[in-house]
Amino acid sequence: MSTQQNTARFGLHYMLDGYGADPDLLKDIPTLRNFLEKIPVAMGMHTISQPVVVEVGPKNQKDPGGVSGFVLIAESHMSFHTFPKRGFITIDVYTCQDTIDTEKLTQEFVAAFKLTDYEQQVINRGLSYPVENIYN
Repeated sequence: MSTQQNTARFGLHYMLDGYGADPDLLKDIPTLRNFLEKIPVAMGMHTISQPVVVEVGPKNQKDPGGVSGFVLIAESHMSFHTFPKRGFITIDVYTCQDTIDTEKLTQEFVAAFKLTDYEQQVINRGLSYPVENIYN
C-alpha cells in the first residue's frame, strides 16, 4: 500500500503595489468600501462578509497613516492598505481558484486608483494540497 497522496496547487496569491495613486481616493472611505464590494463581483467571486474599512493613523516614519480594508470572499479574501501622503496602495487577493484573470484585475486596480505605475506578483500557494480528505 502506498503512503503517497495525490496533491495539487491550492490557489493563487495576487499582489499589487500601486504608485502615483490619487491621494483623495486613497482616503475616501465610502469609495474604498465600494471598491471592496464591486471588484470581487467583477472577478466572478462571491463575498461572504461586509467589507471592513478603517482609517489608521500614523504609526512610524514608514507608515504615515492611511486606510485599510478587508473583505472575505468564498474563494478566500481581498485586502488593501493605502498611504495617501505617499500616493501608494498595496492590494492582496488570495483565492483558492485555479486561475485568475490577472490582466483584468490589474486593469480594475489601475483604473480605480488612477495609478501611474505598479508592480504585480502572483504566487502559487499550497503546492502540496491534498486533493482528497486525509482525515475522517
